[in-house]
Amino acid sequence: GCLPPVSNHWKSQHPFHGRLTSNMVCKHCEHQSPVRFDTFDSLSLSIPAAVWGRPMTLDHCLHHFISSESVKDVVCDNCTKIQAQGVLNGQNIENQRTTFVKQLKLGKLPQCLCIHLQRLSWSNQGTPLKRHEHVQFNEFLVMDIYKYRVPGPKSCQEQLSQKNPEETTPGIKDGRAGKPSDAEQPAGTKPLFMNGASSSSSSSPSFLMSPGTFPLAAFPECRAPLYLYRLMAVVVHHGDMHSGHFVTFRRAPGARGSQWLWISDESVRRASLHEVLAASAYLLFYERVHGRGQPQSPAQS
Repeated sequence: GCLPPVSNHWKSQHPFHGRLTSNMVCKHCEHQSPVRFDTFDSLSLSIPAAVWGRPMTLDHCLHHFISSESVKDVVCDNCTKIQAQGVLNGQNIENQRTTFVKQLKLGKLPQCLCIHLQRLSWSNQGTPLKRHEHVQFNEFLVMDIYKYRVPGPKSCQEQLSQKNPEETTPGIKDGRAGKPSDAEQPAGTKPLFMNGASSSSSSSPSFLMSPGTFPLAAFPECRAPLYLYRLMAVVVHHGDMHSGHFVTFRRAPGARGSQWLWISDESVRRASLHEVLAASAYLLFYERVHGRGQPQSPAQS
């Protein structure tokens, strides 16, 4: 059939465009550099090193993406200024180089979020390898903890996190793939929801794995997500690093999107949500849906 016309809104604003924030803080004087913004059309996430007996989840990959890292030998203007105040007038001083802590977050979330899971790896001999492990993901994706917020009064979520000191974010990563642990789960998400794995509460699995509308009523008011996404398509690669074949799972049009299709070239068949969530995803496509206190709108940031 005929495709519907592209709305005027998408002609001026691409639905996959988002913005990353890069925050740099000097470890010596704690001076924060101006926040830098960069655009992105997809998030390319590395898969952290696995821990034996524990599943790998999408939260592990997302949290590893925003984890802090040390950047050495960076000129700090504030340290240089402080050093200059202690020397005689007119005397030249060298720029002070210190170690900064750098962290990425999402400054603007797109209407359509594309996540690429990096399955390319390298052996000790330098040959390319494909990582086949399954990364658990859900039909719904909560992105609140990864969203950059301008410093100001603490939100209700942050206040709740302070009441749960065991829910802490990790320290600085050293450049190696971090090991997923309980401490690496984003603050404020463990009691009720984790992206890719259900919590130990008896009520969580029933709505995490079920199709349909995300039950915001299951959350306390100040913990209901603002940035909520629903899975729309999954691309899977079968094969190795040198050859293979791509297949796609996607929601069928109509029927409120509850029916999934498996597509391989000209072959199309029905698929279940369980089959979709069990796939070793290469690309995940999520679309933003109505969140707490926000009407659904393509222009939401």
